[in-house]
Amino acid sequence: MMTIVKFIKLKSTSTPNYQTPDASGVDLHSSEQTVIKSGAFQLVGTGIAIEIPKGMEAQVRPRSGLAAKWGIGILNSPGTIDADYRGEIKVILFNFSKKPFRINKGDRIAQLVFSKVTKVVLKEQKQLSKTKRGSGGFGHTG
Repeated sequence: MMTIVKFIKLKSTSTPNYQTPDASGVDLHSSEQTVIKSGAFQLVGTGIAIEIPKGMEAQVRPRSGLAAKWGIGILNSPGTIDADYRGEIKVILFNFSKKPFRINKGDRIAQLVFSKVTKVVLKEQKQLSKTKRGSGGFGHTG
């Protein structure tokens, strides 16, 4: 069974869509034309707002082609869109390259992946159980 996610176009823009039958994310398109300078970041609008069912979230993720070909990524990847947000989806693009990057209206700038949310109850403790790894992190295993 497919989950329905409603959307509206706030500006003239392309409809988010899956590029292949087995793609896990829908592509988001720019609703504006802009240039991101080398080493800079910029908030780029998609011109759409969505209504995600309760118990789900959407994650804004980078497009591998933009990263590999042009050095373009997303600053807060993945960006989280909560089920109660109804504003325009915007993407914080970062230009890691040495050249300015031009974005045209309609360009695919990110992808949106939907997933279920697990709610938990946080319970404060005096200590946590012991494991072999313990508190080792950030390169701890090599």
